[in-house]
Amino acid sequence: MGKSSKDKRDAYYRLAKEQGWRARSAFKLLQLDEEFDLFKDVTRVVDLCAAPGSWSQVLSRVLIKGEKFGRRAWEDENAKSWQLLRGVFGTGVKQGDIQERELEAEQKLEPRKDVKIVAIDLQPMSPLAGIITLKADITHPATVPLLLRALDPTYDPSSKSQHASHPVDLVLSDGAPDVTGLHDLDIYVQSQLLFAALNLTLCVLRPGGKFVAKIFRGRNVDLLYSQLSIFFEQVMVAKPRSSRASSVEAFIVCLNFQPPEGFKASLEEPMGIGNRLEKMVAAKAERHPIVAPITLQAAANGTWSAAPAKPLVKGNDGVVELSLPEEESDAWKSGRWIAPFMACGDLSGFDADASYHLPKDRITLDPVQPPTAPPYKRALEMRKAAGGAYGKTSLA
Repeated sequence: MGKSSKDKRDAYYRLAKEQGWRARSAFKLLQLDEEFDLFKDVTRVVDLCAAPGSWSQVLSRVLIKGEKFGRRAWEDENAKSWQLLRGVFGTGVKQGDIQERELEAEQKLEPRKDVKIVAIDLQPMSPLAGIITLKADITHPATVPLLLRALDPTYDPSSKSQHASHPVDLVLSDGAPDVTGLHDLDIYVQSQLLFAALNLTLCVLRPGGKFVAKIFRGRNVDLLYSQLSIFFEQVMVAKPRSSRASSVEAFIVCLNFQPPEGFKASLEEPMGIGNRLEKMVAAKAERHPIVAPITLQAAANGTWSAAPAKPLVKGNDGVVELSLPEEESDAWKSGRWIAPFMACGDLSGFDADASYHLPKDRITLDPVQPPTAPPYKRALEMRKAAGGAYGKTSLA
């Protein structure tokens, strides 16, 4: 990769290395937290698809170390500056004392108590301070007991009350498949990954908890929004400023987990129904007779159009008419649900799609955390053994 390539000139790529982040995706989580206050009253967090660990690094520095970033850091710094100025003009403090107070304010952190953070990924991840790392498959039922054991070493797998005794406040998922360039296929694979993350989340998230996951925006975002609204009070689609606008990437933010009454989550029976889905659909179809769609012809111009369904009424002649609930009539008119969309981050800040000029006195920084087991490692070794990209040269 050239020294003046697009990645090198990406502002967030350089800022991540300057500020010690493992990847530029750390800014995405910071901007989401700045907009939705994700870390409020949070002490137990699960980071799914965590490698290389930039989101876990954010959790470690914010929850365990007590550091502040973005708008909160600016507000704290501004408030401390005003306090120092009031002290100077009120008591005649010297300049040297001001500098000492500033150092004390910078060194004063606010770590939280009893913080438990578990990072899960199939790929190996370099260790982080205070982070419990599990190399596991989020689609396998055995992962839930491992996760609960990591949160509480005294966990008994035979216990059935997982939610009451082992609640998780926040579940994050920044996982994405290796894209192929075929958008429909990529969106489908990503939706299946999101489905697996949601199933695990429903098993461990406490009522009132939060869930954030990466999605690929497609034609069925409104369907995803309506499905997640069954479990969460608020569902929004967010696009952080550090996420390139040219990318279909976005994040679904779900707040205030409210499971339906009688719902029991399990990875063996996804979404609480498992293999009973076909039977449930067949039973529902038997209860509702199939009728032909109703069309109306306008008297003015003679055009035909579909008519809204009427209430379910069985007359004396045995004819049954199906209906939509009254609260869904507006959705029928518009034809779709519209998911709330929100842009996160300072809109006057850096543009993730823009390429900025490199300063002349710039120093090239190495990655904070090189890949532990890159998938292309074997290919590089084979190329090196062959003598490089063009093979070994032979002398005539």
